[in-house]
Amino acid sequence: MPPVHPDPLPYAHLLPLRAPAAIDLVVVHCTELPDLATARMYGERVLYDSGTGNSGHYYIDRDGSIHQYVAAERTAHHVRGINPRSLGIELVNSGRYPHWLDSRHQAMDEPYAQAQVDALIALLRALPAQLPALRWIAGHEELDTEQVPASDDPARRVPRKRDPGPHFPWAEVLAAIPLQRLPERP
Repeated sequence: MPPVHPDPLPYAHLLPLRAPAAIDLVVVHCTELPDLATARMYGERVLYDSGTGNSGHYYIDRDGSIHQYVAAERTAHHVRGINPRSLGIELVNSGRYPHWLDSRHQAMDEPYAQAQVDALIALLRALPAQLPALRWIAGHEELDTEQVPASDDPARRVPRKRDPGPHFPWAEVLAAIPLQRLPERP
């Protein structure tokens, strides 16, 4: 396992437990935020009656450092309808920040740092030893395809999620890991 900095969210102990054998999918996200500190702030926000919020399990900063906010045996809120079977990995990247749903700002122009990609590959190579059922990988945009009204013009529709986006190096990552692309939306 590559070096991982454990930094549990304040509510991580409230997230539902699950067996490692239940996890067969990794979902790759980008934070769509400017930096790791802002991603942490968003992750700490309580949004649900359970006292929990939205977060991935692992966050990989631009320098390649890996931070674990939620243990794999806990179900984090990172993609609607898929959480019980999946592990969320967030890559720090500005994405469409701060105009996520503005129809004039849908480009995701920031490339991923090579240190980030290398850290992701190292993590994805190591995880199957802890999670024996892990076999699939998908991008958030493949699993959440909802179109929503644009913030600048409600008559226009934009993707709710676009991450990890067009700059994510799928070919490089897939060639280096033991996981396969999820063949279709589950």
